[in-house]
Amino acid sequence: MDNCILIVDDEARMRKLIKDFLISKGYSILEAEDGEKALNIFEENQSKINLILLDVMMPKLDGWSVLRQIRQTSQVPIIMLTARGEEQDELFGFELGVDEYISKPFSLKILTARVEAILKRTKVNIKEVKNYGGIEIDKEGRSISVDGKVLELSLREYELLLYLVENKDIALSRDKILNNVWNYDYFGDSRTIDSHIKKVRHKLGKKGKYIKTIRGIGYKFEL
Repeated sequence: MDNCILIVDDEARMRKLIKDFLISKGYSILEAEDGEKALNIFEENQSKINLILLDVMMPKLDGWSVLRQIRQTSQVPIIMLTARGEEQDELFGFELGVDEYISKPFSLKILTARVEAILKRTKVNIKEVKNYGGIEIDKEGRSISVDGKVLELSLREYELLLYLVENKDIALSRDKILNNVWNYDYFGDSRTIDSHIKKVRHKLGKKGKYIKTIRGIGYKFEL
């Protein structure tokens, strides 16, 4: 999905300049000409707005008021656009939670570079959840859920399922699974894998069928 940017500025010409340039760079744009409209648009589109370009001096509600209200519920990146380049203003902005500060007049190329840098930075912090046929894996949170319900897995069961899923469509021998999940220091019976597979299949419910038994070899995760 395209990154969506909300441009908030009471000058129609300024909005159009920024909008046309960002659209040419592949962004999708929402726009508002005053603070009240900005808050309404943000409320309706909060889940898809990735960044806000927010002017300070505006009718109805100024940029600081908009910023304060948005920060009560969201940490969406905000770049303040202002004609005033005073240090005091900038410090005030950072205290309220501004991510960047750009003084008018500015170069559209510089603005775009700042936008890209912030989006890259915030993307890193977004939790990456991978979905395999309804099995959702959140490696950062070390959790696996099926159709939204978190499974109660032991550490070994979690690592076993993760290893199978990350090697999707590859037939894995019991020895290979032992070496990678139980590590080389395990000297037990490879039948322990079979009992763990049985438990994992059971916990996956209907999705347990994705773990195939490969006769004489081991197992394979296949959608």
